[in-house]
Amino acid sequence: MTRAVIVGATGAVGEDLRRIMVERQLPVDEVRLVASPRSVGRRVPFGDGELEVQALAPGAFDGAAVAFFSAGGGVSREWAPAAAARGAVVVDNSSAWRMHPQVPLVDADVNPAAALDHPLGIVANPNCTTLTITPVLACLRDLAGLVAITPTSFQAAGGSGQQGMEELAEQTAKLAGERDLLRRGGRPEALPEGRVFPRPLAFNVVPQCMGFDESGYTVEELKLRNEPRKILGLPDLASHPTCVRVPVMVGHSVSVRAVCERPVDLAALRERLAGAPGVTVAGDPAGYPTPLEVAGTDGVFVGRVRADLADPCAVLFWSVADNLRKGAALNAVQIGEALLAAGA
Repeated sequence: MTRAVIVGATGAVGEDLRRIMVERQLPVDEVRLVASPRSVGRRVPFGDGELEVQALAPGAFDGAAVAFFSAGGGVSREWAPAAAARGAVVVDNSSAWRMHPQVPLVDADVNPAAALDHPLGIVANPNCTTLTITPVLACLRDLAGLVAITPTSFQAAGGSGQQGMEELAEQTAKLAGERDLLRRGGRPEALPEGRVFPRPLAFNVVPQCMGFDESGYTVEELKLRNEPRKILGLPDLASHPTCVRVPVMVGHSVSVRAVCERPVDLAALRERLAGAPGVTVAGDPAGYPTPLEVAGTDGVFVGRVRADLADPCAVLFWSVADNLRKGAALNAVQIGEALLAAGA
């Protein structure tokens, strides 16, 4: 009997994991759902029925071929080795293991074979913002030799989980009563306070995703710098990221300027993108994707593909993906499919 485990099964990504495993008919005979103590004993939907949530304990991984972790870095650091010791291959959605030299970092549409070389029994799922651009960057790498990127992300509240989306909804409701003042360019006397974001997000943009380090970059910006390097096998790729939180519920968008070794043939690039796994490219300049339109969909949607007017070796593009579905759950399930097909 082939078993799978979902750790963090009741969270926003866990919910998508449950749904996508059923949609794609992940080839397992049994699924165990694991979550925090406050959720233990709950029965939650799975397919046409329900499953009871179990406690996080070593025995939860007995007999499991694959274990999907989506419960935060602390849980992953502590429990992923324990799950691997019990024979499961862990597909981890946190940042805990992404840059570990013995853990593959896998975009299932770019480097799926890397998932099969997992000496620690752990495979890392990339950051959702990274997954929004790596399929496009892989096409540029193969077509013209990628040397530098300047990505600017516009990240949804859902990137901070269910609490982030709830905070945006609460702040929007509060500030909606101030719409006349806001229309006149006024500032409300009392701005809504939040627990998740450092500044009010409703009717606003916040140029900070996660905390800062001593370099002046945020943690999210460093992920957007380091993770594509590892996935693409380009350790020297120059990267100049800026990550911005925007008042969108679900769906990350990234504007990228990419510089290549050779001039970029736009027609050849569009053709390559059209044939890339998981990529949908808009040919019409006005056919660009937006996060509201791609919410709930699979894959990466690309538009505004255009030449840099000052540099024939540079190209610009706009890329959007559902950060909860494609940016986390779907890619994890795709990795799981590859592991199960290879006997984990």
